[in-house]
Amino acid sequence: MDTLTIGLAKEVAKLGIRVNSVRPGLIYTDMHRDGGEAGRVDRLKSNLPLGRGGTPEEVAAAIYFLASAQASFTTGSFIDVAGGL
Repeated sequence: MDTLTIGLAKEVAKLGIRVNSVRPGLIYTDMHRDGGEAGRVDRLKSNLPLGRGGTPEEVAAAIYFLASAQASFTTGSFIDVAGGL
């Protein structure tokens, strides 16, 4: 994903298209339950520098920022929403 983000950002920048990525870490979603380990975030959160799992709203806030005019000079970049990892 990183290579795709950087390459595509360079390719379409002259067209006024920005390409960025959000890289979520341990986020409280049903994905863990559906994968067979509902308590995965709680089991692993002590390994994170912030000591807690993230929320879907925190990931959405990063996406919202990148889609906003406030990020109009941002392309080929990444936001890690991963509690410090």
